[in-house]
Amino acid sequence: MSRVSRPAFDPYKHLNISINPDGSCTRHFVFPMVNPDPDPSPGKLTASKDVTINHETGVTVRIFRPTNIPSNDNAVARLPIILHLHGSGWILYPATSPANNRGCSQMASELTVIIVSVNYRLAPEHRLPAQYDDALDALLWVKQQAVDPTNGEPWLRDYADFSRCYICGSSNGANIGFQLALRSLDHDLTPLKIDGCVFYQPFFGGKTRTKSELVNFADPLMPVPAIDALWELTLPEGVDRDHRYCNPMGYLPQKEKVGRLGRCLVIGYGGDTAVDWQQEFVTLLVKSGVRVEARFDDAGFHAIELVDPRRAVALLNMIRDFIN
Repeated sequence: MSRVSRPAFDPYKHLNISINPDGSCTRHFVFPMVNPDPDPSPGKLTASKDVTINHETGVTVRIFRPTNIPSNDNAVARLPIILHLHGSGWILYPATSPANNRGCSQMASELTVIIVSVNYRLAPEHRLPAQYDDALDALLWVKQQAVDPTNGEPWLRDYADFSRCYICGSSNGANIGFQLALRSLDHDLTPLKIDGCVFYQPFFGGKTRTKSELVNFADPLMPVPAIDALWELTLPEGVDRDHRYCNPMGYLPQKEKVGRLGRCLVIGYGGDTAVDWQQEFVTLLVKSGVRVEARFDDAGFHAIELVDPRRAVALLNMIRDFIN
């Protein structure tokens, strides 16, 4: 009796992409990008605008401000800044995607904060560390708005509290956020102050398979072969998965620097293929002396907040508790 062979799993088909001979990526999905809406009319959650922060790379940020700005004694209240780094699997979605636009708008409105969402360049057209460079450009741009109040971006100049800036990243955006936090230590950000970092389902990995990767090897959302493909398309050519961009846990030279990070909130779920790496990341932070609040729920999976409104509310509440 002959055995019927199953077709080999194609991670590129799963991701709905194909790789071109020049190394670029064709993304076989079409959805409308969301344009900014700078009109703060009543009834809207937020107003938003795009600003180009680096004319050489073309990198932009999308700023979200609540339509209802609180006031104290007839003076406009100063709002915390969240520098936001969206999840994209490194290669799939820009910051102008509907999901990111909706999430940032809700966060700005519910938490009463100014969101600066970084539309970083995508791999494989731009491999790491391009995304880290873009995030640093955005952070230094925010600082510049505080240094130059006359010519600064009005929404930051008029509404932002530069002494309360938070780095907040989701998935691979949390990976970018971690590297940004480390890089920020090499710069004088005065008067900007980073008051904490939120790492939501941070995307790390390594050469050794973890238990959560083996258990969730064929996960419908994040199967391990697709994760392998994402890293292969994103890491600098010629390096392996234990490179510090993917696996910072074993990179000893930066542990002293890690210890100088401020408060950190790390959030994860037991059904996430990468949860073991996330918990290793928490261990790295704790052993380095960082003040860490780790919030892990056994139930849940990667990007659950996009399909479960209750989890989206719970996530916002965790971030609210952390920044207040």
